Amino acid sequence: MSTEEKSAAPRSLAEALRVRDDVSLAALLRSRPDLITPVPTDLTQLATRAGTRASVVRALERLDRFALQTAEALAVAPDPATYAELLRLMGGDDEDPAVRAALPRAVALLREQALVWGADDRLRLVRTARELLAPSPQHPSPTGLGPTVREATAGMSPGRIQEILAAAGLPSTHDSVSAVTALGGLFEDRRRMAELLAGLSEESREVLARLVWGPPYGQVTHDPAAHLRALLDRGLLLPTAPGTVVLPREVALHLRAGRAHRAPEPVPPAVEAAATHRPQVVDATAAGQALAALGTVAELLKEWDEGGPAVLRAGGLSVRDLKRTAVALDLPEPVAAFWLELAYAAGLIASDGEADERYAPTPAYDEWRELPPAERWAGLVRTWLTATRTPGVVGGRDAKDRTLSALGPNLDRSAAPEVRHRVLALLAGLPEGASPTEESVLARLRWERPLRGPERERREEDLRSRLARWTLSEAELLGVTGRGALSAPGRALIGAPEPSHPAPEPEGPGDKLPVHHRTPAPPAPPAPGERAAAEAAAARLLAPLLPEPLDHVLLQADLTAVAPGPLERELADVLGVLADVESKGGATVYRFTPGSVRRALDAGQAAADLHAFLARHSRTPVPQPLTYLIDDVARRHGRLRVGAASAYVRCDDDATLDEILADRRGAGLGLRRLAPTVLAAQADPAALLEGLRAMGFAPAAESAAGDVVIARADAHRTPPRAAPEPVPDGPPAPDDTLLAAAIRAVRAGDLASTAPRKPGAGGGAPGGELPRTGAAETLATMQAAVLTGEALWIGYVNAEGAASQRVIAPIRVEGGFVTAYDHTADEVRTYPLHRVTGVAELADDVT
Repeated sequence: MSTEEKSAAPRSLAEALRVRDDVSLAALLRSRPDLITPVPTDLTQLATRAGTRASVVRALERLDRFALQTAEALAVAPDPATYAELLRLMGGDDEDPAVRAALPRAVALLREQALVWGADDRLRLVRTARELLAPSPQHPSPTGLGPTVREATAGMSPGRIQEILAAAGLPSTHDSVSAVTALGGLFEDRRRMAELLAGLSEESREVLARLVWGPPYGQVTHDPAAHLRALLDRGLLLPTAPGTVVLPREVALHLRAGRAHRAPEPVPPAVEAAATHRPQVVDATAAGQALAALGTVAELLKEWDEGGPAVLRAGGLSVRDLKRTAVALDLPEPVAAFWLELAYAAGLIASDGEADERYAPTPAYDEWRELPPAERWAGLVRTWLTATRTPGVVGGRDAKDRTLSALGPNLDRSAAPEVRHRVLALLAGLPEGASPTEESVLARLRWERPLRGPERERREEDLRSRLARWTLSEAELLGVTGRGALSAPGRALIGAPEPSHPAPEPEGPGDKLPVHHRTPAPPAPPAPGERAAAEAAAARLLAPLLPEPLDHVLLQADLTAVAPGPLERELADVLGVLADVESKGGATVYRFTPGSVRRALDAGQAAADLHAFLARHSRTPVPQPLTYLIDDVARRHGRLRVGAASAYVRCDDDATLDEILADRRGAGLGLRRLAPTVLAAQADPAALLEGLRAMGFAPAAESAAGDVVIARADAHRTPPRAAPEPVPDGPPAPDDTLLAAAIRAVRAGDLASTAPRKPGAGGGAPGGELPRTGAAETLATMQAAVLTGEALWIGYVNAEGAASQRVIAPIRVEGGFVTAYDHTADEVRTYPLHRVTGVAELADDVT
């Protein structure tokens, strides 16, 4: 490298950032948005912020496995290291071709994220990253390497070092520094190290083999065996503490053939297909699941239409209420928790805020019900994709060992939206109609975001893997996937392009269709402005796949009605009161019972209305048993009247009242006769109604005026509620407008802080302090700059007291103000002279 090139080489991360173009800076700020929160004043502050521990840890956690392995190798390489040295550490002496091909991308990624700086002949890992990744007794390196010879012998006596030199066959030196250098040179020399190891016993070589891939530390007694003594005498093992020895890094690298990692992973693992299906089958299956999802949410909210379970004092739903809801929906509890959380995240249910706080549907639910089915589905799936609330953790324990309840606090996992989109994007990369194996998806995600640290690796399963498993199952429940393969509406929701290749014909397990690592990267999550378009596109694709709502049912002689598909909402609402749902699926079966018919009569329907309704909506003749059932219940309905006195029963047929008084089941109601047609009760009217119905009668409630009270349930709604906001995973990604403004401000501030000043001009203070000059000198310098057109460096304090440095080119000075082109803001501005702390002239070569 020439003298000019050496002088141009950056000496710090700030200097390396200073020579970047705007595109490169934008890529850095986009990948590490914490660096512009808030916007730094100049590039020096940006570099300082990029080297803080919190920011570096966050950046390391977002590297893929091979990029992280590259950073780990740089942490054990000389500082600075050459690209050739890094390649030998990653690829070994034989330079693995896959590593050679992938290493430029990894180094470019580390440079882009400001974790590595410098040219290929002087690669430097930022100091904080080196401290985090370098080997130490407290924090072993993922490479399994130990300290260098120089580090391991730092506290060793000079005499002992000379003894090791002699045992290794090296001449003695006059000082410890040269002795350690000679020993390190021996261990790095492949030929001489092979000769040294050849002279060891088999037992000694077995000890080295056990330590070579880490951990590099071992235990020895105060009187080690002969094969251990041979290693200690030659410096192949070095003591670090009483009874503890370590394998020096140079020795381990020789035994590993120069490789820093046992198994470099330059290529991401392929996502394999477990089975392939025709796209039409996938879309039809997904559409059926989508329809079932809408039905489940509607059924859940119908259950809570008159007011749902109580809200726990700490927030959320009790375990007992979750079980009741699961039984009502005929679902397992984890699945019921998923639908509850989805409805809550979509703003369809919330707490009502009353003194006796309960959950209930929100007004948004009524608006949601009016939407076409495809739009209702798209809204639910959009909520699922972006929500950070994670129903999979319900039933687990929080940091304080408290049970996590459905709809309760502490269910947010900020990584959930990213993992959901990434899993679906991996499915989009498969051939159309192909469903992946779960393990291959998890392996790919672990490669893209590996865990750091052995204590985390030992965990049974990391959060991202659990989120991926939940994503695969939840996507199937929602109809985003069908038979495990991504559907056409699901593909549109994540912004994936339509596949251009022919659809696979085989359908069944065993078709392995790997996704090659050179497949184009899956699409990024749609921007907020694109989500509405993606949602509309998904709804358009789903709508033709959904069956049209039916306006009829099939009545059967066994007092059941079969709905062969989804019903129109008005028909479903009335039928839901008149009959009980017996089974659900592709066709819904309703059963008519005396209790369900009485429920319809209580809601204000007459027998004639029910007969007309069934005749109008049945494609089969109304069965005679059903006609008899309705007439029989209607004949008995309302013969008994229950009103509020304490409570009373009246009936025109005194024989019926005699029958009630004689029934032992009514003893708890405290009944007594007041008149031939009137009984008084000690129970309240609601309890009396329930008691008489349990005895087989069909009483009706009446008002104080003697009219029958229609028992039509009023829908209970919460006040307007906003859906819960997702909890972001760190600062939000900046948009292009913010990036452009931030880069311009940083460059302008950097120009003001680094512009060279003329020697002795204007009293410019060193160390980035504001220039200080008197008012007269400031005015004179400004006026001279107007005539010469020169740029000036000024200190300025705004009305809020914030100080800044600026580079300006004065245009006019009058009335106590200076009008100038401000290079910092890239526009013409006017400044009060009394707020200018001082002025200094810039060097002649700065314009």
